[in-house]
Amino acid sequence: MRPPSSDERQEHALHVRLAVAAAVAVALLVPFAVLTAMVVGGVDWLHRVDQDVSVAVHDFSSAHSALVDFMWAWCLVFDPWTWRLAALGLVIWLARRGARSLAWWVGITMTAGGLLGVVLKVIFERDRPSFLDPVATAVGYSFPSGHALNNALGAAVVLAVLLPLTRHRPRWRRWLIGAGLAIPAVTGLFRVGLGVHWLSDVLGGWLLGLIVVAATSAAFVAHRRRRSPQLAGAGVARE
Repeated sequence: MRPPSSDERQEHALHVRLAVAAAVAVALLVPFAVLTAMVVGGVDWLHRVDQDVSVAVHDFSSAHSALVDFMWAWCLVFDPWTWRLAALGLVIWLARRGARSLAWWVGITMTAGGLLGVVLKVIFERDRPSFLDPVATAVGYSFPSGHALNNALGAAVVLAVLLPLTRHRPRWRRWLIGAGLAIPAVTGLFRVGLGVHWLSDVLGGWLLGLIVVAATSAAFVAHRRRRSPQLAGAGVARE
């Protein structure tokens, strides 16, 4: 039995990536759909959890003004537009390297995720937490959290593009993974700490961001799979 050729190995790798991306998208879509249904349906126990968490966190934040200032500054630094500008820089860098398909994926993923978040906010029209003495305020609707969504979206995109470049640099790899996990987590929790989002808003934002990345990744890999025989025959280098 002959060993598989490089083209066959590449095709198998594309099959695996497609299956994994599709499975992740479906696996994340189920809890997001359940959470969304509970939010829209006003499920009592979820409302109580959101209320209890918000009240407890607000009481703590009210007594720690320095922490509130730090949380507000952190959320300004990791605003959705920060990730969009970072994605734009990534798109330009990839295009200059000749990885135009990957650059398109980054741009489409960030745009689709951001627009989807805005559309869902308008559809669900969920009010933000309200306090007599708020430590911070924000405009617009609440579900899903735009900060949580775009942080999860942006971090996942950056990890997908940059992690392969750190394969032989374990220290950089660990730092990159750590930052990619910690920044969205801290940002989402700080939005709850500032009293501008319910906990379920943040969970929904995280899930939706990852769903968009998984879904566009599956579409990107499927596109690469369709093109791979043509690229192999033409001798075009793989991006």
